[in-house]
Amino acid sequence: MINSVGVVRKEAENCNCLQEQCRLSFRFNILFDCSFFVSGSFKVDSVEAKKKEENFRETLRDMANSKYEYVKSFELEDEVMLPNLMVVRIDGRDFSRFSQVHEFEKPNDETALNLMNSCSAAVLEEFPDIIFAYGYSDEYSFVFKKTSRFYQRRASKILSLVASFFAAVYVTKWKEFFPQRKLLYAPSFSSKVVSCASAEVLQAYLAWRQQDCHANNQYDTCFWMLVKSGKSVSETQEILKDTQKQQKNELLFQKFGINYKTLPELFRQGSCLFKKKVEETVKHDENGNPVKRLRRKAVFVHSENIAGRSFWNEQPSLYNDLGHFTKDIGKIEPDFIRSFQFENKLLPLTWVVVRIDGCHFHSGCSRGV
Repeated sequence: MINSVGVVRKEAENCNCLQEQCRLSFRFNILFDCSFFVSGSFKVDSVEAKKKEENFRETLRDMANSKYEYVKSFELEDEVMLPNLMVVRIDGRDFSRFSQVHEFEKPNDETALNLMNSCSAAVLEEFPDIIFAYGYSDEYSFVFKKTSRFYQRRASKILSLVASFFAAVYVTKWKEFFPQRKLLYAPSFSSKVVSCASAEVLQAYLAWRQQDCHANNQYDTCFWMLVKSGKSVSETQEILKDTQKQQKNELLFQKFGINYKTLPELFRQGSCLFKKKVEETVKHDENGNPVKRLRRKAVFVHSENIAGRSFWNEQPSLYNDLGHFTKDIGKIEPDFIRSFQFENKLLPLTWVVVRIDGCHFHSGCSRGV
């Protein structure tokens, strides 16, 4: 039997039509299975052993002839096809607990929001194909230019790169924004790729996210003002149940003297970030005079309607790389919203394997040396 294992191993090693890692992987699988017989873990008669061995040989030949199609299935074909626009949306996982543990101010912590904005600026600097970003609270959406071929437009690769980079920058910048507060544990962000078939769909997506920003911030402002006034959480939830926008505005004004429209734009409107040509001093001449050049730099802007024509079409860097908005959007199509909320889920009763792979890990190692 030991000689038979050696024959099977030799066949695997001499199979030139297979890639090296595939040969090694399959060879070890065969040796692992055969080792049961060699070690005596299973007591089988010689007839059954020979039958098993022949099955191994046949499997080896079949897989060699098929050029390892099963290995290709591990590299999921999830390309976002052109001319679809790609949006990567990241969202804090259990951020309510994270904000509570780290004692963020309620309903809004301006320092925490500025940290999120700083992280998004780092993302735009790291990935040149990202043209526009919009975020509020613990989420951010990053829009790639329509001609992007970033990582062959593979959704799984793109979302993992953006989310992991954002989380890493968040941890790195924590001390800069919270010098007197210890980061007790690292935040994590879920991520997904939203495919927009046209500029019209992108416009609907951005309008949907900003409307969500308005609604959530208004609710949170009412909620925490009531809690601070002495109401319990359950009482507050009951008071705000089924209330409309105007009712919340009246509650804030009549009970707390707050005009919602005068609250900081950062809270009400969220923040958008895009690359714009700005004049920067690059050096000084021999007389000490500054030499300036136009360079593309990420700038923050607050707008009441980021999906409106008046805002979008005034920015050449946006409509050139993403497309024009031909009309202002009113009510968002429910079908659009359902498509934005679609989630790819793993099938039940299947094995789940999580693979992590360092991005530009060689550069980090060289810095360490």
